[in-house]
Amino acid sequence: MAEQRLQKVLAAAGVASRRRCEELIVDGVVRVNRQVVDELPAFVDADKDIITVNGKRIHSAVKEYYLLNKPKGVICTNSDPQGRKKAIDIVYSKSRIFCVGRLDMDTGGLIILTNDSELTNRLTHPRYELAKTYVAHVKGEITGEEVEKLKKGIWLAEGKTNKAAVKVLKRNYKESLVQITIRQGINRQIRRMLARVGLNVKSLKRLKIGKLTDRGIGVGQYRKLTTAEIKYLQKATSDKSK
Repeated sequence: MAEQRLQKVLAAAGVASRRRCEELIVDGVVRVNRQVVDELPAFVDADKDIITVNGKRIHSAVKEYYLLNKPKGVICTNSDPQGRKKAIDIVYSKSRIFCVGRLDMDTGGLIILTNDSELTNRLTHPRYELAKTYVAHVKGEITGEEVEKLKKGIWLAEGKTNKAAVKVLKRNYKESLVQITIRQGINRQIRRMLARVGLNVKSLKRLKIGKLTDRGIGVGQYRKLTTAEIKYLQKATSDKSK
């Protein structure tokens, strides 16, 4: 294995978040081949070097990948002072897993959880723009004009959103169901886009992440990703992908 940043190796082994691992290194509690390493950047070979934290040797964690159909009301963080239910509380794992990106508390649907920090960084990097498909239940009847605005992009504080694929599944004077596919990860993007065209969201759910769907996964349920699905995500976020 090629050399990697020490904090990245520590985080991948489940020691702590990458930022916290940087703090541990600076605090002088990390040793590589029995030598204290307390300056950054520092590089190691996880397959060859002996790395310890507070005297305890760390080992590369077996990579785990899960697909969760997150219920509404569950948050996508590893720590919450308010004690709310977290996505990681639903998925059983002995490893330190974390959510790939986030779904806000009021949004349900698919989210990936893993301990693979490298894949997480790629999946959340803007350059790869993996498509994500949502279904929004909105009040009132969505108009053709509003659909076209959503398709072309909406101006938000961060700038104009990229073009979106929009399909009306149902509409009448009381309510509409709208399927929207985007390739960005702006905070609460779908809700804000709909609000900008005057539509009030009653509920929002993510149905697809790339080719991954919620088929066979009930609300609050999860499953391991297959080998083929993991390879698909790796390929979709490789430097050769478009």
